[in-house]
Amino acid sequence: MKVAVIMGSKSDYPKLDEGIKLLEKYGVEVIVRALSAHRTPKQLLSFLEEIEYDTDVIIAAAGKAAHLPGVIASHTLIPVIGLPIKSSTMDGLDSLLSIVQMPKGIPVATVTIDLGINASLMALQIMSIKYPKLKEDLKNYRKEMEQQVLNDDKNLRG
Repeated sequence: MKVAVIMGSKSDYPKLDEGIKLLEKYGVEVIVRALSAHRTPKQLLSFLEEIEYDTDVIIAAAGKAAHLPGVIASHTLIPVIGLPIKSSTMDGLDSLLSIVQMPKGIPVATVTIDLGINASLMALQIMSIKYPKLKEDLKNYRKEMEQQVLNDDKNLRG
């Protein structure tokens, strides 16, 4: 089980950290790289060639023009999950629209702005098709979330 996490800039890492830890908690090998679609295109394509046969999912985080997830998706058949990163201009809406508006034939799954844990959960769900243990882990994760909400509700009533 392996996920590649690629960010356009090292400054995106804090948005990915919680999700990376979740992947590792469930035994997923995570490779983390900072590669730019615009500033390091040769290195990006070389990295995609390296991981083509042993990686299950790619999480690609990008802000502003946010071309990284689409460029990655155009060079691989590995499922790509785009994580829009909030930028200084449009509160992340620019990133979201750049990632979600892919042309016909080159899909990128897209999750909530700045919510790396959702990207990781989507990666786990995709991989759970191939790895049944992950499906059980995700069922337990959801039960834990349910229990937390019920505990919070109970504590509200005193």
